[in-house]
This record gives sequence, C-alpha cells and structure tokens, in this order.
Amino acid sequence: MRHLQSILLTAIAATMLPLAVHAADLKKDLKIAFLPKQINNPYEVIADEGGLAAIKEMGAVGKVVGPSDAGASSQVQYINTLITQRQSAIVIAANDANAVVPYLKKAQAAGIKVVTFDSDTAPEGRQIFVNQANSEGIGRAQVQLLSKLIGPEGGEIAVLSATPNATNQNTWIKWMQEELKKPEYAKLKLVKIAYGNDDDQKSFVETQGLLQAYPNLKGIISPTTVGISAAARYLSTSPKKGQVVITGLGTPNQMREFVKNGTVKAFQLWDPGQLGYLAAYAAANLASGTITGKEGDTFEAGKLGKRTVGKSGEVILGPPTTFDASNIDNFNF
Repeated sequence: MRHLQSILLTAIAATMLPLAVHAADLKKDLKIAFLPKQINNPYEVIADEGGLAAIKEMGAVGKVVGPSDAGASSQVQYINTLITQRQSAIVIAANDANAVVPYLKKAQAAGIKVVTFDSDTAPEGRQIFVNQANSEGIGRAQVQLLSKLIGPEGGEIAVLSATPNATNQNTWIKWMQEELKKPEYAKLKLVKIAYGNDDDQKSFVETQGLLQAYPNLKGIISPTTVGISAAARYLSTSPKKGQVVITGLGTPNQMREFVKNGTVKAFQLWDPGQLGYLAAYAAANLASGTITGKEGDTFEAGKLGKRTVGKSGEVILGPPTTFDASNIDNFNF
C-alpha cells in the first residue's frame, strides 16, 4: 500500500512539474502597465480588470493608465511616463496603428516589453499582439449573422465603427467587405461606413443620421461595444424598431435590456476579461525572458492554459460567442 502511495505521489508531482517550473520561470517584482484606448470605455474596463487579476495572480505589480478620449496621439504622453517609470511591460490597446509606434520603439529600446491587445500597432511597435479571435473570422461572421437576421430579401446596410484609425475596426471592416462580395450576399448593399469615435453620444447621433439618410436601411453592424449599445438605445425608441436589424460586438451586460425588449436579436463578442488576462500573461512571460515573441513560442497563461505564438507575433484568445435571448442570462460581463 505504501509503495502504491509512493507511485501515486510521484505521478502527481510529475503532472504538476511543468506548472511549477513555469511559475518559477516568471521573474519576481514585475511591473506591468495596461494602457487602454480610453480609460472610461466599459469594454476596456473589463479587459483591464482581467489583466489586473492575472497580474495579482502572478504576484506582480499592475496599474491602468490612459486617456479619456480615443484620439490618435492621446496615448503618447502615457507611454513616455511609463518609460520614465521603468515598467517591465506595457500592454496597450492602440488608438492608431502608427501614431504610437515611435514611442513604443523607444520603450523597447529601454528594455520594456510591449504587448498589444484588442487593437494592434504596426508590427515594429510590439513583440506580441493578443488578438480576440481571428480577424478574418470576426469580420466575416458579422456579415453572416446580419444576413441571417435580415433574411433572404436583403437590403441596404451600414457599418457604425469606432474611430477612422482604429486598427481592429478597419481590419474587421475589410473582411466584412470581402464577405459581402460572395454571391449569397448579392442582395446586401453596404451604403455607408459611419464613425462614432467610440463616444456614446456621437454614436447615438450617427445612428440617427444613418436612419434619416437611408430610409430603406435594413441593418447596421457596429463592431464596437460603445457603438452597438448607443445604436440600440436610439433604435429602441424609434419607429424603426423591429424594421432595422442591429448587430455587432457588445457585452452581454450592456446589451441585455435591448435583447429583452426586442430591439436586438443577436450579437457577438468574446470575454474581454479573458483577453486582458491572456495579454498580462504574455507580457509577464516576455518580461521574464521565457518567450521572445517569435512564432512557435509557447507559454502558460494561468487558467487559460498553454498558448502558442503564431505568425507575426499573434496570440489568439478564441472564437467569439453569439449572444441572443436563449443564452444571454448565462453571462455576466
């Protein structure tokens, strides 16, 4: 019996060994700073909280700093301050693919590791990009869902985006446009790409403008959590409710009332908290030297398990979830 216990303990120790070795590999006293697009964006808040939870789990020191607006250069001063503070890593959701790159390169030259998440920079601005899901998949899925919700009759559609320079938005929209070229979407006509600048009131007004300018509009895709909730709020009290389909990317907690009152039938998203969590682990591993960001690198990401760095330093969280009346109450974020 004692021999059996010894074998079992040895087996358990062996299964735990990789995790123990990994934990030991992370440096102590890491300082990791999250820099969101804007500090008060509900989606960004959830993502940053996920990142801080991971940082606490690792025993590192975390902080969140950022601008109140999503302007192209509004993050620059924060990057400069973080360089001065000698952070171990900066995790940034970029407002512009290029505006922050010279400053992030300066951070890298100072030995600070840079991870982008949610919205990427040009590749030279960072070592790793933690992507929500495959960008092509997100863009195409938005069109597929909208088409299903509108039905075979099709009609005019519009996109309500964030800022004109938002890397993630523009990439998704590019893939939406590619998907719309397929014969099965011949009856869907993209008439306008509008920009709400990730501002609630501007997105609300832009939705009003779309419905007035295009009286035959059948659907709006808003691949931004601020935009989709503002658009739904406008539509919920509009005579067009029930006639215009709104879908896009939103959080269940933001969209629950609009699903319940019939304004929105279905929308998609991943868990932004898990996105921040994964980005924090990527940053910690970079700063500890366990990975460099090259294709094929692997690292442990806490509860999310082992992750692999793909082409161009991309790490993918996973496919988005479709939320509707049947499942929305199962989620709380």
